Amino acid sequence: MKLTAWGNYPIVDAQVDYLESVESLKNLILSKQKLIAYGNGRSYGDQALNERVIFTKKYNYITDFDSQKGMITCQCGVTLEEILDVIVPKGWFLQVTPGTKYITVGGAIASDVHGKNHHKEGTFCDHVMSFELMLPDGKVITCSRKNNPEIFKATCGGNGLTGVILKATFRLKKIESAYIKQRTIRAQNIEELIKAIEDNEHYTYAVAWIDCVTKGKNLGRGVLLLGEHATVDDLPLKKRKNPFVLPQKKKLTVPIFFPNFTLNKFSIKAFNWLYYHKTPKGVSESIIDYNTFFYPLDAIDNWNRIYGRRGFTQYQFVIPKEAGHEAMQVIMEKITGSGMGSFLAVLKTAGKHNGNYLSFPMEGYTLALDFAINTKLFSFLNELDELVMKYGGRLYMTKDVRMGSRFFKSSYPDIKKFIEVRKKIKADFLFESLQSKRLGI
Repeated sequence: MKLTAWGNYPIVDAQVDYLESVESLKNLILSKQKLIAYGNGRSYGDQALNERVIFTKKYNYITDFDSQKGMITCQCGVTLEEILDVIVPKGWFLQVTPGTKYITVGGAIASDVHGKNHHKEGTFCDHVMSFELMLPDGKVITCSRKNNPEIFKATCGGNGLTGVILKATFRLKKIESAYIKQRTIRAQNIEELIKAIEDNEHYTYAVAWIDCVTKGKNLGRGVLLLGEHATVDDLPLKKRKNPFVLPQKKKLTVPIFFPNFTLNKFSIKAFNWLYYHKTPKGVSESIIDYNTFFYPLDAIDNWNRIYGRRGFTQYQFVIPKEAGHEAMQVIMEKITGSGMGSFLAVLKTAGKHNGNYLSFPMEGYTLALDFAINTKLFSFLNELDELVMKYGGRLYMTKDVRMGSRFFKSSYPDIKKFIEVRKKIKADFLFESLQSKRLGI
């Protein structure tokens, strides 16, 4: 079947098998055909694409939920949405969540996903207590910081290249409501925006939208969104009686792929102007539901079709903190000067690296931008690569479809340790993806 990821690029002809039981997976593994696990197809990169894949979505039971201690155990195919539907009414939330709730738990571990609170609470895997992993010989082992710690560090962020994650146990966060107390700050340029971020580092959640079209004194203008979980007392009186009940909202949908010419510098400029100017000047505060704060794009079915049939890619990099101010200025000038600005551009701060060999975040600033695929894009992204390398940064593998091996291996200092673990458990002979072949791992 034709298979792709959320960016609709690239597309591969893949033989598809399904993870339905441990025994069936073992039989597939022992066939010794090279393969990779595939969850719900929400990653932007090609790390879950191969000529043969194992769909894990059917392996999706929550096997244990301790609503007193805030611990949950589930199979790898369970989505974050399915978990939230269970835990939020009981007063719990995910410790860390990315910008979509439609990823699987297996995918969250394999990508070691982060969110708007990395500077405070790290990555998803920082809250994983243990997981079960099927190795290339069909053996199932338990991995944690004490049991098989090297395989744990290689699997968290390892993009499925050490084995197939079967189930995981992780900690949750206690909450009083399903709402977020949001603070919004409008900034006139990138310097003002970064300063606002640094002045508000005490907030648990922080994310900034950046206008990638404006130049001059308004270069990198943006909107900073800060958030904390709302207490019952924070809520309007009418919501206090049922603080975990959310309003029903009608979902929008994109029924067809947009023509490729729809997204151009004029339409992006118009969108960015409207988004920036609809935000009140200065500082404003509001109470919004958690879906609106964490997952705004999930409210639109098939929003990836906006970029047309050629698809899109997301370019996300992180720059060390000490180089952040200069690097962001230079990179923003490069992007605005290219005429390829994105209307989905998100800036966040990241905390210290967690020690997982291929985990992406490190202390500094991370910027993610969506770009429609066109004939000029990859050469332009190669130029951005050079700037990111110059400032000691790296790209996020989960978003990547074109990074070169040289850049990758120079920017992930623990790559040799990762490869050693792969070889030791003989995973290099079985688990592969388009990305692993391209990067030489």
